[in-house]
Amino acid sequence: MSRKTDQPSTAELRCDSCGLLPEPGRTRLTLANVAVMLPIELVVHALVVNTGLPYLLKVAVLAVTATALVIWVAEPSAMRLLRSWLHAPALRQHNRLTAAPALWRARVVVADRPGALEQLTHQLTRLKVNILTVHVHPVDGGSLDELVLSAPGELTEQDLLDTLTAAGGSTVGIWPTTPLALADGQTRALNFATRIAQNPGALPDAIAELLGADVVPPHQQAAAPAGPAVLKVPTAWQGPLLFRREGQPFTPAESARAHRLAELAEILEQGRRVSASPQQSA
Repeated sequence: MSRKTDQPSTAELRCDSCGLLPEPGRTRLTLANVAVMLPIELVVHALVVNTGLPYLLKVAVLAVTATALVIWVAEPSAMRLLRSWLHAPALRQHNRLTAAPALWRARVVVADRPGALEQLTHQLTRLKVNILTVHVHPVDGGSLDELVLSAPGELTEQDLLDTLTAAGGSTVGIWPTTPLALADGQTRALNFATRIAQNPGALPDAIAELLGADVVPPHQQAAAPAGPAVLKVPTAWQGPLLFRREGQPFTPAESARAHRLAELAEILEQGRRVSASPQQSA
């Protein structure tokens, strides 16, 4: 006997771990069970009542037969035949969540020629993807465009990767993001500059957070491979700082922001040392 497959709508509700559907609402489940059980109860009563069995035996037969039919026939039938109706509220919620826009951060290298960005935009428009912000960084072989995209919820990371590649992009990266990504790089850099002004010693963590990178510990710096995904920021008072970001080469603009933060921290630290020196001499 071939196993019946789920309807596509309810199949989307199944748990990825246990494969079960969500528990339907109590009211809907009760109504579904009554709708299936009532005909069975009436038929069983009609058959048993007309027999010549003693009263107590009739009651026992009715109870056992009705219970068995409910367990083996009625409830499974209700769950199978009325599945879409039982899970209608969960399906509506699922559809609302699926249709809700999702935010993605994209990095793509496009050719440095007229119409390259327009072609990329046209391909995204076909998927009803809205470009919220664009930051362009000149790189070898073209320009690196950093995009924040608002996409329909049903689109996957692979859908966006395929679209950007088909539009002529290369070195494409896609990551889920939050509304915080809508803050432009200059604003974020100023926020971190304020943080450095309050505590210059927080420079490594501030740069790492600004660039979305990892700080390479001093004892691992010698073994860190050189490349566009590794950024070195020299400092006079903390030694060289090394940052690593797998799969996302650092752009010249990001490198400049990191170096300016390091210069700011160094100026502030020197000022504090000069201010402390007369106090120590006294």
